[in-house]
This record gives sequence, structure tokens and C-alpha cells, in this order.
Amino acid sequence: MKMTDNLDLRSGQIAQEIPFGASGAYAHKSGLSYRPDIDGLRAVAVLSVPACHLEIVRMAGGFVGVDIFFVISGYLISSIVFAEIAGSRFSVLSFYERRIRRIFPALFGMLLVFSIFATIYFLPVELVNYSKSLFAATAPSSNFYFWQHSGYFDAPTSNPLLHTWSLAVEEQFYILFPIFLVLIRRFCPTRLRVSVIVLFVISLLISVIVVRLNRDTAFYMPYTRAWELLLGTILSLRMLPGMRSVWLRNLATSVGAVMILYSIFSYTPSTMFPGLSALVPCVGCALIILAGESGTSFVGAILSLRPIVFIGLISYSLYLWHWPVIILQKMGLLFPFGSTLPHQYATLLSAQGFDRIVETFLSFFLAVISWRFVERPFRNGPLRLAGKPLFALAGAVMIIFISFSSLTMIAAGFTGRFSPESVRLASYLDNKEKNGIQQMRGGICFITGTNSFKDYDYGVCLHQKAGENNYLLLGDSHSAMLWPGLSSVIPNANIMQASTGGCPPFLDISGNTNCSKMMNYIFRSYLPSHPIQGLLLERKWEPKDLDKLTETIEWARQHRLPVILFGPTPEYDAPLPRLEAYSIAWNKPDLVRMHLVGEEKHLDEQFQSQAATCHVTYISLYKAICSKEGCTEYADSGNRVPLMYDTNHLSSAGSSLIAQRLLDRGELSFLLTDNSRAE
Repeated sequence: MKMTDNLDLRSGQIAQEIPFGASGAYAHKSGLSYRPDIDGLRAVAVLSVPACHLEIVRMAGGFVGVDIFFVISGYLISSIVFAEIAGSRFSVLSFYERRIRRIFPALFGMLLVFSIFATIYFLPVELVNYSKSLFAATAPSSNFYFWQHSGYFDAPTSNPLLHTWSLAVEEQFYILFPIFLVLIRRFCPTRLRVSVIVLFVISLLISVIVVRLNRDTAFYMPYTRAWELLLGTILSLRMLPGMRSVWLRNLATSVGAVMILYSIFSYTPSTMFPGLSALVPCVGCALIILAGESGTSFVGAILSLRPIVFIGLISYSLYLWHWPVIILQKMGLLFPFGSTLPHQYATLLSAQGFDRIVETFLSFFLAVISWRFVERPFRNGPLRLAGKPLFALAGAVMIIFISFSSLTMIAAGFTGRFSPESVRLASYLDNKEKNGIQQMRGGICFITGTNSFKDYDYGVCLHQKAGENNYLLLGDSHSAMLWPGLSSVIPNANIMQASTGGCPPFLDISGNTNCSKMMNYIFRSYLPSHPIQGLLLERKWEPKDLDKLTETIEWARQHRLPVILFGPTPEYDAPLPRLEAYSIAWNKPDLVRMHLVGEEKHLDEQFQSQAATCHVTYISLYKAICSKEGCTEYADSGNRVPLMYDTNHLSSAGSSLIAQRLLDRGELSFLLTDNSRAE
């Protein structure tokens, strides 16, 4: 995603597109003046995105910043294009030339720096995956690439170029947009406004429909996002009445600001988005833009403050750099030997808080450098190119990136950079489906984001066996990861399964989601009519789950249903196979331990205490994996099979090892039938 041109009467030149927050000090002969409040809107948008990614101040809905950018982009670029058409100055080639000059320099600069870093540090399988996304980002078609790789365990933290999906969406729109204008101008020049409105409505309706069928498709596809850019186009066509009254402008901008802030602070990853939910931040943005055309307002004055405007100016570069910086930290490469916090500050700031400060500072630093030494020189400085030289340079750089990507994939990530054992361990990073979803019975008994509740196989997953103890394993992916181990080490017990991605095993899950459908069915339909010997509860627990968990336990007690609670697993700040591979490559035996997240130990104690209070059986997975000497890192120490395939999910081998360990300790004796006890 990028921001586009702002307008300024001072220079006397035609305004040109400016990515994300590039300088707005340009002019427009149509009479449109510079709008510092739009730079301020850019600042709000770009700050909300990294705040969401960094999980700051509960800004889980910060992803709507992308949508705000789309609206601003559609407004500014359309204003420029329509002014050029009115003055008979519009040229498709000139339009593409400006897009290249404004978008490619900062993007290619980021790709170059990160590609060098990746070539040095990324493990072979990671470098291959990165090269595929680099190829797509260069095309630009990264939205299609990440749409195809949006499975449940394709974690965002494994995709350093994930954020380029929005650039691809916008560029795809602007490849077709000038062609659309030329066709309208030629065949029905009096129908421009009607045509834009029709396209807007069609795209919005498609978005509303598709988001209910497949959220990943709705998120990444240009035809489900085009209406957001077209909303900006509608504003630029002056279809809506102006706001000459000061009180009306203040009311409109206040409502717009509330709508934007509401979506940022109340939306979550589970929100049905885009669709109708995206209307809230987009309309809020449109209200502020529309009011600003007629004059100033209180909200506009705040957005026009110089510090906020400056953030808007660097917003494109800040957007480009913030995600790679966060990814390097998530991969354990920003602090390769473990993030350390000076002991005198440890009581004031958590390790996670320290990491956030470093990531934020580094993102801003790189953004300012990129804006000052890349964006500005190529825009109006000594590196400015036009015409054939610009197209030739852009084409040459694209060929270089595509060639590098292709060579890397052919060379399997240049395996010679690491030892054979490191390469072997790293290969587990590319086997998430084999080690994860398939063994968990994904799409059958474990419903992920790529499935729907209708795919759940009642006959297989809830089949009760006569003469055996029948237990139901209920929860999210952490419950699913236990199924391979429990079902393999205790063959005479029947472990049924009802797992849903990201779904807590709680009563009264609201909404129309896979999670709510699963839990409503289990608690309202299945359990009241199907007696079982016990309910096994597990998920990736959070402290806030304690109250809801108590409600579930109380419901089970009322229905005379025993509850067995499995606690949290240890967690790492980077995938375990990667840490193990680097541990060998760098000869750092303690590397894995240094990246262990400490919160789970305390969380385990909290849940054990809650289980004792509620008088239910508690099984500590944390203590089964970790002791005073350290945590188990391999499911098979002789063959070095990783215990986990990511940061917190047990591999199938790890699941079997821990289940056997719990059985040997007698903690799973309740699962055994009389026959298995006799044996």
C-alpha cells in the first residue's frame, strides 16, 4: 500500500503521486491546496499498522490503517488524473512513469537491503521461501502469492514481505484505472460518475459476499478492495455536497475520527473483514477528507500539527520497514543471541516491552533514512529520472530481483552456507503440513481457517466405542496437537476430538464463526445427549481465560461431567527448529534456552491453582517438558527430531513423547480402560 499525492499551491507544478507519506509539498493548477490534515491521516494510518503488529495498547484493529491509505490514495490520485484530463494533459504512460518514480525507489531499496541480510542469515528453506515472495513482490503479485500461502500454520512471522500485498493490490488497481478512464472518455464521456458508482457498489457487494465465504480471499483480492480506492475517487469527483458551516465540519470530522478510532481499538483478527466492517474506517476517513475540502476543523487542526505531519511524510518508508524489523525480531535475528535487558531496568520493563522499544526506534530510524536518502532524491533530487531511462532502470532492477529469486530457488537456498545437520533441522520448518495439520486430522476433526464447520466429520471425530473409556478432546490447535500422542500411546482409550483454530473451549461463544458453531454444537447438542467419561480441555491459554474457564468447569459439574485440564506448553520467540539449526551453525548450545519465553511458567502455575480451586484434574504440560535443568528440545535426541515445529506447537513425535512421559508418571492413568490396566 502507498499513499499518493498531496497538493500544494506553492510550487506551481502539477502534483504527483507520493507513496504513503512522501512529501506533500506540490501544487495543483486546478486550485486544490495543500492538505496537511491528509498527511496527518497518513500518520494515523501508518502508526496503527505497526501498533497492531507490535500488540501495543490493545490496537488489534490497527490493520484498518491499510484501508485508510486506500481511501486517501484513491482521492489524491483521482484528483490529479481528473485535473489532467480536464486540461487535456493526461497520458497513460506519464501516469505509469509517476507511479514508478514514487513507488519503486523506496520499495527496491528495502528489498535490496533485506535480500542481502536474508542471503547471509536465512536458513536454506527460509531463503527459498523468501525468494518466492521476493519474486511475487517484484511482479507485483504478492497478494496472490500470500493468498495461496495463507494456511493455518503459515504464520505471518514466516513471511518478511507479507506487507507488500497491499502495494500489489493498489498497483493492480492503478494498472487498470487509467485504461478504464480512457475507455470511458472514448465511449461514454458523460457517464464517468455513474460508472465509478456502479463499480464501487459491485466491488463492495462482492467484498460483503466473499468475506463470508472465504476471509483470506476477501482480504487479499483486488476486486474486494477496489471499492475502498473508488470511495476516494467518488470524493475527488465532488459528488457529495461541501460543508461550509464550521460546526458541520467539526461534527463530520469528529464522527470520522471516532469511527477510525473505534475500528482500531475494537476490531480484532476475528472480525469479519473487509466487507461491511471496512466501511467504518473508510467512511470515517472519507468524512475527514470531505470536510477538509471546505475549510478547517478541530480534528483537522490536530492532524495538521507538524510532528504528526512529519510522520505522514515518512509513512511510506515507515510502512515498508516496520514489518521486516518486526520479522527479524520474531525470527530471533534482531537479537541473534537472545534479547537482553539491563538488569537495573528489568523491574520496570519486560523483555517484550524492551523489544518493542527497539523495534519501534529501529523502524523509525530506517524510515527517516529511506525517506531522506531514497524517496526525496528520486522524487525531486539529483537521482530523478524520467521517460525511457526511468523505465529502463526499473526494468533492470526487476530483472535482477527476479533472476536472484529464480537462482536461489534452483540452488535450494544455497545449502553450502550451513552445515548438513543445520540444513536437516531447518527442513522441519518446511514440513508444517506433514508434522502439523495432517497429523492433527486437519479439515476432519480440526477445523482451521481454510475449512468451515460443515467439514467437521461427526462420524469419525465423535465416534464412541463400546467397552472403552470415551473422552472428548476440546479446544484449539493446542488440543489438536495432543491428539496424535494421546491416541497413539493409549490405544485402548477412545480419544474423540473437536478442535477449531483459535477457539477457546468455552460456553457462549458469540458470532457466526467456526468456533461458535463448534462450541454451541458440543455444549448444546452433543454432550447433553452423549455420556462420556471425561472432557479434556486444552488451548493456547491466556491469563484472561481463567474466568471463562471457570464457567465451563461449572457447566460440566452441573452435567456430572469430569473435566481434565491440560496446561500451557513452553513457548519460544522463534520457531524451535530454526533455533536448533542456528544453535549448531553458530556453535551456541544455550541459544534455544536464551529464546525461551518466560511467561508460560507463571501461567502454568496460575492454571494449576485455578484447577485446584475448581477441584478438577490438572496436567502440566510445561512441567512435562521443562525442569530445573532446562526444557526438552528434541522428541528424539538421538536423531535430533525437534519437539516442536514452530514456537509452541508440539510435532507429532513431540506429542507422542510427552504423552508417553505423562503416562509413565501416572498422570494419564485415568485414560486407561480396565483391560489396559490389567496389562
